[in-house]
Amino acid sequence: MSDQELTFAQTIKRIEEIVALLERGDAQLEQSLALFEEGTALIRSAGRMLDNAEQKVVRLVKSEDGTPAEADFLEESV
Repeated sequence: MSDQELTFAQTIKRIEEIVALLERGDAQLEQSLALFEEGTALIRSAGRMLDNAEQKVVRLVKSEDGTPAEADFLEESV
């Protein structure tokens, strides 16, 4: 399964597995490098997922006429 097919939770779980394997310290150099490269790619993928989620987050605010309105999550209140 490629990192594009993993959910965010699956990506984080795999990163945790890789960290545990590397922390054990019993992997051969080649395996350690492969795990490191996989982990780095997964971290980039998770970062992209978070960026995409952040762009989708909106909040409801009260507009000047009192009706609900959507605003970007990071914008100041109306």
